[in-house]
Amino acid sequence: MGKIPACLRSTATQILKNTAQSQPSKPSPSSHFSRSNKKLKSIKPLKPSLNPNFSSPITSPNLSEAKTLINSLISNPKTPIDLQFHNSLLHSYSSIAPLHDCFDLFNHMVKTLPCFSPDRSSFHILLSHSFNSKTSHSPVPHVCRVLDFMASHGFPPDPVTVDIAVRVLCRSGYDEDAVKFVTELHCKNSVTLDYYTYNFLVKHLCKNRSMSMVYTVIDELRGSVGMKPDLVTYTILIDNVCNSKNVREATRLLSELNENGFKPDCYVYNTVMKGYCNLSLSNELVKLYKKMTEEGVEPDIVTYNTLIFGLSKTGRVKEARKYLEVMTKTDHSPDTVTYTSLMNGLCREGDAMGAMRLLVEMEANGCKPNACTYNTLLNGLCKSRLLDKGMELFGVMKEGGVQLESASYATCLRGLCREGRVGEAYEVFDYAVETKSLTDVAAYTTLESTLKWLKKARGQGLAV
Repeated sequence: MGKIPACLRSTATQILKNTAQSQPSKPSPSSHFSRSNKKLKSIKPLKPSLNPNFSSPITSPNLSEAKTLINSLISNPKTPIDLQFHNSLLHSYSSIAPLHDCFDLFNHMVKTLPCFSPDRSSFHILLSHSFNSKTSHSPVPHVCRVLDFMASHGFPPDPVTVDIAVRVLCRSGYDEDAVKFVTELHCKNSVTLDYYTYNFLVKHLCKNRSMSMVYTVIDELRGSVGMKPDLVTYTILIDNVCNSKNVREATRLLSELNENGFKPDCYVYNTVMKGYCNLSLSNELVKLYKKMTEEGVEPDIVTYNTLIFGLSKTGRVKEARKYLEVMTKTDHSPDTVTYTSLMNGLCREGDAMGAMRLLVEMEANGCKPNACTYNTLLNGLCKSRLLDKGMELFGVMKEGGVQLESASYATCLRGLCREGRVGEAYEVFDYAVETKSLTDVAAYTTLESTLKWLKKARGQGLAV
């Protein structure tokens, strides 16, 4: 989706003066629900060397060739002596070689390169690549071998080690083994599981297992390692059930969260509101918003955007507009999603010109429309049979290189064909193909079905 040049944005006012419009598309508030959870930093990307004049990555899994390369480094005065370089060698080989050969090369490096003093990160490289096999066997033995190898060199597992191991197991599809591994490691080595790993495991299970199993694992970890769900855990669970449209369970989890002494934050409320929004439960959406403010939780831009989107979606545009005013009074500047949601609601009600006026207000407030906004308006104009204004807007989109969306494309084609403007319909089709707005198959299929409809409508006297 290309950005709209500033020179084109002024066209909106001109189109409105010509009693035309230009903009939106169905905004998705879900894009605003991504939360940047802090992740445990285990291994940073390795650079080949601090010395730009020296580069010797290991590209062959052959152990003898790798050892020969290591031996050649001893007499080379340009060989870097920093740990980062040595770890990069280990990393390049571990990513392509069997685990037992990695151990062999590791020991060879220790003996051959006096400057190589491995630390915990060196062993974590082995651990992160401990299971590269495509066999159906469990990676647990490989992980345990690395842990034993670490312990023999004076590096017993710590929380970071556990985190890497759990991710290796989950990545390989052995999440049940990951749970057993965490429990056994806690019992044998008294390694405390941290909440970064705990919540990663819960989130992974939510994506791949049933909620009943997720709850079972949570209970198991509560009993075996003493870990109880925290606020982030509940947020993950609530987000998952909301995505599956089980808002009743989300409400139950919200109550359980309170019972366990956690105060829901803005993100938790936003997550549940998203669930109500997806199900078009606007009454519950407003109730939750009021409960949120009553409990002293300050709404953010996502809260208002979700509220406005949900109300606009269910035909309560006037009420949604009131919350736009509330946003402004609480120092939350409406953004593109806010305005596009309202425009979408207006277009649903058949008030495309009202959406156009809102576009002018949007630009006057310094908010830039995007491709979603333009497509929403184009769709609304064509549905309202304001084809002249729609084609004027299409010209603006074409000049700005804005891609068409499937809904606005189909609506525009049908509207033009209905009025006998087939030549313009082909122009829209050509633009959709040229800009890769849709796949060729989708563009042709839509055009073909529209022309078939036109032929049938003409036979029934329903089209020009």
